Amino acid sequence: MFNRLGHFLVRRRKAVLAGFIVALIAMSAVGSLIFARLDSGGYSDPKSESSKAAKYLTDTFKVKDPAIIFAIDAGKSVADPEVVAEASKIEGELRANKEIVKTLSYWSAGGATSLMSKNGQAAYLFIYTAQKDPLQAKDLAKKLQAKYDGKVGNLRIYVGGFATFNYAISNKISKDLALAEAISIPVTFILLLFVFGGLISSAMPLIVGVSAILGAFFLLYLISLVTGVSIFALNLVTGMGLGLGIDYSLLMVNRFREELHAGKSVEESVARTVATAGKTVFFSGITVLITLSSLMFFPQMFLKSFGYAGVTVVAVAVLGAIIPLPAILALLGHKIDKMVVRKSAITPKEDGRWAHTARNVMKRPVAIVLLSLIVLGLLASPIKSAVFTQTDSRTLPASDKAAISAAYGLAAFPGQQGNPIEIVIPGGASKATEIATYSKELMNVPGVVAVAAPEVFGSDVKVTAIHSMGPRTPAAEKLISAIRKLHSPAGTLVGGVAADYADSQSGIARVLPWALLWIAIGVLILLFAFTGSIILPIKAVILNVISLSAMLGAITWIFVDGHLGFLVGSFTNTGSLDTSMVILIAVVTFGLSMDYELFLLSRIKEEHDLGKSNIEAVATGLQRSARIITAAALLLAIVFAAFLTSGVTSIKQMGFGVAFAIILDATLIRALLVPALMRLFGERNWWAPKSLKRFTISH
Repeated sequence: MFNRLGHFLVRRRKAVLAGFIVALIAMSAVGSLIFARLDSGGYSDPKSESSKAAKYLTDTFKVKDPAIIFAIDAGKSVADPEVVAEASKIEGELRANKEIVKTLSYWSAGGATSLMSKNGQAAYLFIYTAQKDPLQAKDLAKKLQAKYDGKVGNLRIYVGGFATFNYAISNKISKDLALAEAISIPVTFILLLFVFGGLISSAMPLIVGVSAILGAFFLLYLISLVTGVSIFALNLVTGMGLGLGIDYSLLMVNRFREELHAGKSVEESVARTVATAGKTVFFSGITVLITLSSLMFFPQMFLKSFGYAGVTVVAVAVLGAIIPLPAILALLGHKIDKMVVRKSAITPKEDGRWAHTARNVMKRPVAIVLLSLIVLGLLASPIKSAVFTQTDSRTLPASDKAAISAAYGLAAFPGQQGNPIEIVIPGGASKATEIATYSKELMNVPGVVAVAAPEVFGSDVKVTAIHSMGPRTPAAEKLISAIRKLHSPAGTLVGGVAADYADSQSGIARVLPWALLWIAIGVLILLFAFTGSIILPIKAVILNVISLSAMLGAITWIFVDGHLGFLVGSFTNTGSLDTSMVILIAVVTFGLSMDYELFLLSRIKEEHDLGKSNIEAVATGLQRSARIITAAALLLAIVFAAFLTSGVTSIKQMGFGVAFAIILDATLIRALLVPALMRLFGERNWWAPKSLKRFTISH
């Protein structure tokens, strides 16, 4: 099939290329619309108890969360007549704004102590908008922050709330993404010149990478018409698009040159390239796609978005590598080697440094395996101190106005008035005595600082509790667990931001085993079909798990324990890791590791099928593929390492985690552990029951 595709692409190369250009222009025009449709939320489990409570609160009690919160510091008593006059004037200005439907403050609520700071010198002002989701009011938040955040008369105003955070994180990520690309693209292109050895050939990865990014934007736009897509997904699209463009182009161009230098015609070289490297790219892409699709298992839109982003960018990258790229190679022919920068890259050695490395490793496989496992174990050891939480305002730089506002509110006020625990008791109007007892028990739960009087709406009752800790923290999760263990009236639903966080963490834990099972089964089946071996897929999965453990240990050591700040740049150390981001990093790096595994095993198997011994097949396979893997890993690591320039902590974690895992995998794992284990298993590497051999593909 792939051989026929190669011949077809050569014969129809101009038409294929023209169609590719037209499609790219169309996708660019439509895909650019995605930026206005992205969301910074999506951490909720829509089927959880807290989501049911939220629906009840919205539909029955008509409760809305404030989109924007002003924390107003007067520097003296908030009851002072001058303060009352100034604050009331500001609230009047806000009420006159057509985008604001309601305000509520300490002053307009008749001196409500629940909205006053611990020292009595600051108070809250809540701003409500017409949007159903407060996150959607980010444009208004931008305007109000620009106008009011800072000194206003004699008052110091801190502008915060959901919409303000949404604006801050969206704006910061957009700027950081532009900076990361401004760094990574030029550096990557310079290194591509060195790796490919020629100006013309070094442009191939950019063609595939850019088309993958634009194609993914187009597909994400279509997906956003039916479901939410997180703004964080953009980072994955750009990182994976450029990275896979480099990976796949290196493999294809390197094989095309190899066939040309062996004396084949341009058409035969293209056909052979598609039949070998193209087939590897196809199955490698399916492996990465299966791995990344596991993110769609999770209930949170945030993680689903990365699944959508990963699947789309991988699919378009694979199509770009096996359809327009061979057509371009057919048009270029021997010109692929023109404008040479480094001659040694044009014609790789048949028996060079990597083959010698493989043979040396295979002379002492036991020692290499033990030493490698000790190093990986040491890297993984910090995992024991890992604490998992979710993104909140602390992921922003400490100097950001939204982060300053959130920190001020947490320090100055006795509880999280803007993020209360809202408890719904359907049919509770007839259970007054039971609810009164429940409210008293609720007040005694550690972390609860106030419980408001029950509110009755028809036959239903709402009880509001104020807590003292951040709503998206392990402490808040424990608090919700303690509240749900109380004896409560039948049908009670515990909601609010803290409950939403606890349910989100629980939802991740519930789905994670199924996602891991999907990845394991999918990868094992695909690798078996590709290699015809039972042993190799199992080894690959085990090695990747060990590699991931080492990567997670390194992330914990830096972002929880606080080491190597000079390397990753300044960030707010919350003493925890973002659960969703850790899952994302693990899934992405697992997929990319399997990408490199297929690159290596494909060439080893090809040499073994030609009749070479296990040792020589490994040595030759490593010589032919390790240069590609190492170069691709270095370039991909640079793409992701550029995210370390971001001021958003979770993006820094992704940048470091993926870059570190890629380098670790391409060096310690592929260059040392894989050849050592291939030597130890010998010809047993290729074992599989004869009854299953018919399910494998021919190379």
